[in-house]
Amino acid sequence: MTGHGLLTALLLSLLLVMPVAAQTGTPVPPADTFQNACARCHIPIELEYRLRRDWLGRRAGELYQQLKTSMPADNPGSLSAAQYLELSTQVLRLAGVAVPQRVLTLAELDDVIIRMADPADQAVPSVPWQHYNGDLAARRYSPLDQITADNAGQLQEAWFFSTANFGPRAEALNLTSPLMVNDTLYLTAGVQRDIVALDPGSGQLLWLWRPQEGERFDKAPRKGSGKGLAYWSDGAQEVIFTVTPGYFLVALNARTGLPVESFGAGGWVDLQAGLRTGPGREDLDIGLSFPPLVVDDVVIVGASHLISMRPVSAANVKGDIRAYDAHSGELLWTFHTIPAPGEEGYDSWLENSADYTGNAGVWAPMSADPELGLVYLPVEAATGDHYGGDRPGANLFANSLVALDYRSGEKKWHYQIIHHDIWDWDNPSAPILADLPDGRKVVVQLTKQAMAYVFDRETGVPVWNIEEKPVPQSDVPGEWSSPTQPIPSRPAPYDRQGFSESDLNDFTPELLAKAKAVIKPYRGGPLYTPPSLAQAPDGTIGTLSMPSATGGSNWEGGAYDPESGILYVPSRTAVSIMAMVPGGEASTVRYIQGGGAALNVDGLPLVKPPWGRITAIDLNSGEQLWQIANADTPPEVARHPALAGITLPRTGVPTRAGLLLTPTLLFAGEGIGGGPVLRAHDKKTGEIIAELSLPGTQTGTPVSYLYRGRQYLVMAVSAGGSSGLVALALPDSGTP
Repeated sequence: MTGHGLLTALLLSLLLVMPVAAQTGTPVPPADTFQNACARCHIPIELEYRLRRDWLGRRAGELYQQLKTSMPADNPGSLSAAQYLELSTQVLRLAGVAVPQRVLTLAELDDVIIRMADPADQAVPSVPWQHYNGDLAARRYSPLDQITADNAGQLQEAWFFSTANFGPRAEALNLTSPLMVNDTLYLTAGVQRDIVALDPGSGQLLWLWRPQEGERFDKAPRKGSGKGLAYWSDGAQEVIFTVTPGYFLVALNARTGLPVESFGAGGWVDLQAGLRTGPGREDLDIGLSFPPLVVDDVVIVGASHLISMRPVSAANVKGDIRAYDAHSGELLWTFHTIPAPGEEGYDSWLENSADYTGNAGVWAPMSADPELGLVYLPVEAATGDHYGGDRPGANLFANSLVALDYRSGEKKWHYQIIHHDIWDWDNPSAPILADLPDGRKVVVQLTKQAMAYVFDRETGVPVWNIEEKPVPQSDVPGEWSSPTQPIPSRPAPYDRQGFSESDLNDFTPELLAKAKAVIKPYRGGPLYTPPSLAQAPDGTIGTLSMPSATGGSNWEGGAYDPESGILYVPSRTAVSIMAMVPGGEASTVRYIQGGGAALNVDGLPLVKPPWGRITAIDLNSGEQLWQIANADTPPEVARHPALAGITLPRTGVPTRAGLLLTPTLLFAGEGIGGGPVLRAHDKKTGEIIAELSLPGTQTGTPVSYLYRGRQYLVMAVSAGGSSGLVALALPDSGTP
């Protein structure tokens, strides 16, 4: 591709037809147009990389003419001359070309030879992956485009870093999503959550830090490598933040791996201090496997607990959200997800149940909008995943999307997505902040129940109508169930909801008949059909629920394309049995989740495929554009004797893919339980462009960064009882 073509491809989506007030020669803020029209897709360092690679030594007037004749793509030349002059000047300035702090005239552009501020330094810059989901908006989008539809099939393993020897035993499943900042790659590894720094081009170990928490680790409810880290810099220091399994917030020097002595007590802040504990509980069932979120100089920390299907008590520690000063570790504010007496929402917990009920933390990643000053909290359910008789009422702010002022902790708005959750349908992933092509700023909460809730992210007003609809009511003794639940009119559900005979495996009449026999003892019903007794008066032995308690969607979240306004969502189709049994000796709660094996039909899934999928949703209209299975038909299904002679569709597998978006491609692994393959899809159609073998199943969400001019795709993989980090790249420098 020519230099003209490369820059055209880069900037086709930059220009929105919008008013620009600048006139020739008028002083303007140095990045005003870029910030308003372009920053939703691109970052300044990317412009520097493009100009260094393709435009050095050429005249800036050529750049102006190229922009004027080729863009906007749908209506080239439609902007005014002043607009093209302003954008040309800002592209030069943001890329580091020494030009005056004003809009240049065309004659002045013709006189400018494109050179960097330091013409002796022609090194290609790096492009980072600085946040868990790529950016604070949780978009999982990289602007890098060295890897294209034409060359994606040439990707090969650049290096592999094994995490087998971290911790006292090999970790079979690593879920980390690494960061790459200032030419260093950071990740978590091993059951004790060691912190590792690597060379991003070779995988060479640079430093290692071990928490060594002793008894605190032994009692921790959330052991394991965790899912990532947070990075912060004030210009003078660089810091990596982690939450240990023992629930400490630790600040490490990003260059050395040593604790930052000025933060907390020698680099440590004890997150167990100041908790609202569960009455009668001596244990502290609290931890966190996700990293904190850092916005400006505020570190915001969530909370997670043990799975609460069979809680030992209705009382538990509360999942309060807290913020700390990034410099000192000083506590700045606390938000009560379960209100205290006199606080908003307390009266939604009937019979004073807010006083002892726990959980309702934020175990999923968060997102933030620094411009609005807001952080978005995806709050989970309260204690008792399938029984809430001890917490009657709607239970604010459990199962809510909550927007807080990230500096003060003041609540700006909230929306409760489930009233009185008894399905374990926590809000499972980071809210995605989308700047739509028409200028609307929205936030999208994906859910385990396979619905996307879309709100104006400043006000919390739903973008499309959300209606409170009647739902089936519980007949479990002592239970309280909400008469209605909020159902969005758009977008449509992206996975199957509720359970009936129409969902059964019907590859053959014989299999369908067997499937009907399997489900005969169970209840079914629409979405929000509640759990039932394992020995119910009507003779049934539980309720079949779909999606299951693990989704639908889950912590992998989705990916958003800022160029088109398209959202991509991975999901799984699986049934769970909700069968309640007396708490007995296991719990002081009246009813808890009973046991029960997963249902199948002669070893085949109970329900028809696809068993996993990826859905493209147009957030401009709320319409689904396409939906594909997330994987090929498993060999054990294709070779099953009952299916001999039958042509099967591409079934997918009951997993949730990890997604990554680039300007032209959607990358998707198969996720936990899937196969060792990464696919590159055409993001417009879902068509598979390339299939790449991995040394294990993708178990951590993929990231992409540019290091010394080469684009890498990096992800955690797991196989054979061990795990590691694999980096993929094109065979050479990656330059087209």
